[in-house]
Amino acid sequence: MTGQIAVTGRPSGTPGGDPLVRLGVVVLPEYGWPQTRRIWCAAEEWGLHHAWTFDHFSWRSLRGTPWYDSLTTLTAVAAVTGRIRLGTLVASPNIRHPVPMAKQVMTLDEISGGRFVLGIGAGAADGADARVMGAVEGVRRGDRFEEFVTLTDGLLRQSRTTFHGAYYQAVEADMVPGCVQRPRVPFALAASGPRGLRLAARFAETWVTIGDAARPGERSEADGWEVLRRQIGQLAVACERAGRDPGHIGKLVNVSRVVPDPYASVERFVDVVGRCHELGFTDVVVNHPRPAGIFHGDPDTFEYAVRQALAVFARGGA
Repeated sequence: MTGQIAVTGRPSGTPGGDPLVRLGVVVLPEYGWPQTRRIWCAAEEWGLHHAWTFDHFSWRSLRGTPWYDSLTTLTAVAAVTGRIRLGTLVASPNIRHPVPMAKQVMTLDEISGGRFVLGIGAGAADGADARVMGAVEGVRRGDRFEEFVTLTDGLLRQSRTTFHGAYYQAVEADMVPGCVQRPRVPFALAASGPRGLRLAARFAETWVTIGDAARPGERSEADGWEVLRRQIGQLAVACERAGRDPGHIGKLVNVSRVVPDPYASVERFVDVVGRCHELGFTDVVVNHPRPAGIFHGDPDTFEYAVRQALAVFARGGA
């Protein structure tokens, strides 16, 4: 599977080969369709390798403001783009059930021509997502997440699945014709603890981190880099224990959740991406600038920094 999927594997940095680091953007699903289309098509036109959206029912400080469904948004985006890879960052058991989600994923993979990546995470224990579908008492989040990933993997690999778990059931769930990407769409699995890292080592084509998941964006920059360094090491241990070469799993970081103002200037963004590469990350994403509040920024500065960084890392380094 390594080398067949654009968001996985070890970048070579060789002329004419893979880029030194693949760059992507996260676009929140908060805009009407005309603006959504412009933003995502621009990301493709700039040459970004992948683009993602949050998968929540509503999200933190933006609760009560416009917020659309991620899989529906990505389906529409897939129909108006042709190269850039698309994904959720990340879908979770808080608002998704593996059976209907797998059918949506299979369909989205077809519409995108095999460009979809399923980003998956355990979901926060608190917040609106954890409560919106009803009672959460008695949920052992680690157990539920492992079952969620295991069943989703089986559904997307098989034409028919029956599964009886503690949290999820599937009875002769048909997935025909199956994913365009074989044996299934790639998984980008968000994890920071030992159990999640073991799941990533077992199931994921790409591992995803936002640094300190309990305090995203709250640590000092120096602490943020140290967290990433430590997590890379922990992932390597998890892979080795699973009998997997750590070099055969992609490593993606959303730097907007780790360091402040990652694209304040071209020099700043190139330095941030370069440091990620030095730590061993194969993929770096940054949140698209919003006009105010969280992830606010200047669109022109963002575009210029992204274009310049793409040029730098496409030719094998700064």
